Amino acid sequence: MVKVVGVQQQPTSQKPQPGQGAANTPAASGNNTFIHVPPSLYPILLALFVTVFLISNINATKGVQIGPLITDGAFFLFPIAYILGDVLAECYGYKSTRRAILIGFGVTILAVLSFYVAIWLPEASFWDGQASFESTLGLVPQIVVASLAGYIVGQLLNAKVLVAIKKRTGEKSLWARLIGSTVVGEFADTLLFCTIAAPVIGIATGTDFINYVVVGFVWKTLLEVFLMPITYAVIAWVKRREGY
Repeated sequence: MVKVVGVQQQPTSQKPQPGQGAANTPAASGNNTFIHVPPSLYPILLALFVTVFLISNINATKGVQIGPLITDGAFFLFPIAYILGDVLAECYGYKSTRRAILIGFGVTILAVLSFYVAIWLPEASFWDGQASFESTLGLVPQIVVASLAGYIVGQLLNAKVLVAIKKRTGEKSLWARLIGSTVVGEFADTLLFCTIAAPVIGIATGTDFINYVVVGFVWKTLLEVFLMPITYAVIAWVKRREGY
């Protein structure tokens, strides 16, 4: 008589997908189980995006004069936030860009509150930098509101317009998406910021207000147009690395 021996099928291990957590099977003794993190450039770009905006708000407390141009210490940094916003919107879409914008908004509020708490805390007897600390990080509330309002509205419009144009043009005419979104986003950002901040910085007449808005808008827009070859290169590199 021939004895038939059955072959027991071994269960196949299935790798957990991102967001699903670890597999339900218990880990072997001495081993650890972790949530799988898919490789992506998005977290790096998000961190840069938030960092640039946060540093810009601190740098902006310094007034700067270069020849006839009067601006603040963040004039060279803030447009980079829009370039990174363009890269995020072009490569990852509106929802992912909106997530980055809201995270930057929340982190900046946390930073401002932390500055006020640190200023309020009693200084040590051996430390004599309280006045300088307050003048640098004691941001005027109205300036903070102006910056945050301009940032969130301008960045959301920038991303929305870029994605809307891309739906019509496809992969063609990247320059049109970049310029069109920049014009709309930067204008809304500058107008909101200047409207809220003008009384604080001493702008009282309509002529001065218009000059403040126009100079700020033209400067930021021209700088982004000037840096467009860099934006093109970064977008191409990100798409290539992400297997777009």
